[in-house]
Amino acid sequence: MEQTTEGTFRVLASTRRDDEWLLLDVESGDPTYVPATGYDGALAERVAELEPGNRVEATLSWTDGDARFADLTRVSESRVHFVRTTEPLFEAAERCWRDAREQNAGMNSRVTHGTDGEPNGVVYTFAEQPGEQDLFEEFRDGVKPLEPLLVRAAGGRDGGADAPDPPFETFVLAHPDQPFVTVYIVLDPDGYLAETVRDTYLDEVGSGGLADRL
Repeated sequence: MEQTTEGTFRVLASTRRDDEWLLLDVESGDPTYVPATGYDGALAERVAELEPGNRVEATLSWTDGDARFADLTRVSESRVHFVRTTEPLFEAAERCWRDAREQNAGMNSRVTHGTDGEPNGVVYTFAEQPGEQDLFEEFRDGVKPLEPLLVRAAGGRDGGADAPDPPFETFVLAHPDQPFVTVYIVLDPDGYLAETVRDTYLDEVGSGGLADRL
């Protein structure tokens, strides 16, 4: 018997299959995998327009434990990119990591500013823990959620379906020579900073052939 549920989700690309989306409930972080194809009409168009990082309100239909989109509304066009790169990391990330080491902290953050002095992004560094699962993959699989960082960047203290969500562009970067993972939330996805970061880390040649855009 088919059942339906409703929720607000952060969309990520599935690491299991190419034709699948990973939905993370914004309140609980619980994962749900849904097909990215096989829909009809207007729903098919809305599913085809999804990008990793989008926030959606969705109705899911369940049959024998498997979920599909029954209805879908995209409420934020935020995007998330996951990149393993050999390009040098930007100075704000390096400085954030140095500060974390001086404080003997496993995580640190700092706000970046444009030439006009206004905030244009928030950078986080997270130390890799020896012997534990790859932290980059934990972000990519939703095991370690990005949602609290996005809520904080939006000016909110708590997550949830009603938290504000301006469109951001988020870059999760891992460098083979660095013992940390960088999460850079750029506040204006249409601005010069986002364009610069995309040009540096998302181009396959510019990132040493290791770009992994989801």
